[in-house]
Amino acid sequence: MKFEDSEFTTVVPTKMVGPLKIRFGGAIRQVVVPLATFEIPVWHSVKRGALVSQKTAGLDVRVVADVMARSMILETANLDGALACKFWIEERRASIGEIVKKTSNFATLREIRVENVGRLLYVRLEITTGNAAGHNMVTEAADAVLDFIISNREDVRYVSVSGNCCCDKKVSSINGILGRGKRVSAEILVPKDVCTTMLRATPAGIVGLNVKKNLLGSILAGGVRSANAHSANVILAIYLATGQDAANLVEASQGITFADLDGEDLYFSVNIPNIIVGTVGNGKELDFASGNLERLGCSPTDPDSAKRLAAVIAAAVLCSELSLMAALSNRGELMACHRKLERHGR
Repeated sequence: MKFEDSEFTTVVPTKMVGPLKIRFGGAIRQVVVPLATFEIPVWHSVKRGALVSQKTAGLDVRVVADVMARSMILETANLDGALACKFWIEERRASIGEIVKKTSNFATLREIRVENVGRLLYVRLEITTGNAAGHNMVTEAADAVLDFIISNREDVRYVSVSGNCCCDKKVSSINGILGRGKRVSAEILVPKDVCTTMLRATPAGIVGLNVKKNLLGSILAGGVRSANAHSANVILAIYLATGQDAANLVEASQGITFADLDGEDLYFSVNIPNIIVGTVGNGKELDFASGNLERLGCSPTDPDSAKRLAAVIAAAVLCSELSLMAALSNRGELMACHRKLERHGR
């Protein structure tokens, strides 16, 4: 047997955690979340945050924006040619939108951005992609737009259908600012007594630690529009459990955790600009993935199921961020939890 040609299944321990009390789309839902991870404390961290949500009005979640991006590179003879082509493209936004629409039943152009570097042009398409994550959809649209530009401009030549301004599976300022995938915000108001009894931390203590750790610490480290405790742990766990492209974690790890006082209570939020998920497409046909999506109420027949999945991810991230920040407020708690949970079972 040639091992390099063989296909087999890699098993990742998965646990249903919750329920999380989530308000999304005008309704309150109780959601149990599948988390596939080898880091056992992640289950317990989300669970503690979920228990806190049950003692409050719940987690409010909003999908603020939803676009998939692909950037192309074109080359002209000189700077004048590049600028002329840039203006030509921008003037034909409506025509380009029609071209994009013809490539898929779900693709709609939201924005086209053109930037030059000397005689090079970087053309970034941002489109909605329905319930698909949209990598292939936006690439197909980009190919069609390239054909349109090159067939109408003799002074332009093709360089690449992907020019790294997308910015696919890389941390970047542009995606932190513009978003790629679902931009999602989630918030919760935790009463002081719930904070002190269930999290064993004060609202003021969590607010202060968030400033000193997540905000200032990330600045000192050179974080790129990112200031969170460990949101990547939860995002990856749900990505793996629902058949997502796990490499998109690179972008999704960007996010800002915010804490503030609301009177004596704790206001806590997470803001994630790049949750790239789909409920249709490669990987979702696998039994475990389709089963978990159905359990989350994210049926591919629902036109909003991908947004719902992104909302659930943000809510689970908030639960875990809140729990971890509380644990870090108490000296020795983090390591004690890891020792107990990772050495003595699940």
